[in-house]
Amino acid sequence: MVHHPFDESGVERDAVGVKHYTDLPDSVVAMLRASVDRDPGGEAVVEVDGPRMTFRELWDGAARVAGGLREAGVGRGDRVAIRLGNGVDWVLGFFGTLMSGGVAVPVNTRFTEAEAQYVVDDSGARVVLAPGTALPDGEPYAEEGLSRSDLAAIFYTSGTTGFPKGAMTSHENFLTNTENARRVVGLGRDDPSLRNLISVPLFHVTGCNSQLLPALQSGAAAVVMPAFEVGRFLQVVTEERIAVLTSVPAVFWLAVNQPAFADVDVTGVRFVTYGGAPIAPELVARIKEAFPAAKVGNGFGLSETSSISTFLPHEYAGTHADSVGFPAPVVDLRLEGVDPSTGVGELLIRGANVVQGYWNKPEATAQAFTDGWLHSGDLARIDDDGFTYVVDRAKDMINRGGENVYCVEVENALAAAPGVFEVAVVGVPDPVMGEKVGAVVVPVPGTEIDVEAFMAHARAHLADFKVPQFVSVRSAVLPRNPGGKVLKPVLRAESQWEPVRRR
Repeated sequence: MVHHPFDESGVERDAVGVKHYTDLPDSVVAMLRASVDRDPGGEAVVEVDGPRMTFRELWDGAARVAGGLREAGVGRGDRVAIRLGNGVDWVLGFFGTLMSGGVAVPVNTRFTEAEAQYVVDDSGARVVLAPGTALPDGEPYAEEGLSRSDLAAIFYTSGTTGFPKGAMTSHENFLTNTENARRVVGLGRDDPSLRNLISVPLFHVTGCNSQLLPALQSGAAAVVMPAFEVGRFLQVVTEERIAVLTSVPAVFWLAVNQPAFADVDVTGVRFVTYGGAPIAPELVARIKEAFPAAKVGNGFGLSETSSISTFLPHEYAGTHADSVGFPAPVVDLRLEGVDPSTGVGELLIRGANVVQGYWNKPEATAQAFTDGWLHSGDLARIDDDGFTYVVDRAKDMINRGGENVYCVEVENALAAAPGVFEVAVVGVPDPVMGEKVGAVVVPVPGTEIDVEAFMAHARAHLADFKVPQFVSVRSAVLPRNPGGKVLKPVLRAESQWEPVRRR
């Protein structure tokens, strides 16, 4: 029997079968306005060791940013790139952009300059909000008449071709994910106590879509860490009366293994959710023991699904730790190309949370989005009880502690390193991060590879989370199938990994 553990009230299918929530605000701006009107003096955003803002101050500050953007020429639908780090200014820039009628383009702060510039150029950003420069400031402005179907943001996700793709996120996509988060996690409405500690980047859909926006819709504070440091993370849980924690499994493993954890007041923590990487049942048990008052759960999603697609609720967290759970209330799942012997096929996802396509990439959009269904690129199986299990990635991707690293992208950069004849990139299993990046290098015949020079090239051309942490040098050419594709399972079995020093 298939379980449907989440509240599915107020959900209707449209003419083509896509499910929508029927009672959403008209826009993200309207959602924020409702929270401001409910409790203007309530705390909205806290930057750890930095400024604090009430809902009224957030609205007024974002309106001035919107006015400044309008004076800089930003009109309805114009893109604004946000290159800021986590903090109050990022939040003001994000909401200010939407209130100007513009489209927010969050930029990964860990990208190299060339990668970040590609995002700015590809999006056609009219204005770039950059570190070290003041936010735009003008007469307060809030665009009226925004609708759910309007484009609100473009989140760039790494592409297997080596170029990031921009997931076009509408106001309805944002609002749908906010409602998904509320229903699958069990968050209440109008509950200022649901203070959410955001220790992941706001440029990522987990931080923005599944933490910042649900907190603000609940009338609760989003407590933002400018940079993750485990000692400060633990202190903030107590200092800021945190109720909701979300991160990758590696962070929780690190946190609960700190000697200082014994001094943390966890009695107010009511929800602990994790995702983005495989989690061991032993770690689930440890998290439940560490946060005894909390409901725990495992979320799965993509930038292309505005974050949450499925969720494994608390009652199954221990017994089905290898599952990503059940589809969110507006999400349909199906498998394509199922192997009859294993039940595994590519996971396809449909729902009002699925984005409008890829910015400026019609061919990639046509390949990934067909008849309302997103081809996730993940291989999965769904059992008779409705539990979904993601078992592998069709796209050649490494999941490094929740950071997606695409092998072809890294291989393209490393192929130009000095002395390289061939190179292949694979995931190296790691008990904390899930996987780390490993590079198998074949030197130019008759020579030896200078690993230090190779790594210097990697650091110069790749964001730090994509730089290999293990290198294996082999004299034989890479094993390939008759079609010329590298046999990566053979490489994983044969390679002798040497860790490289991080800088």
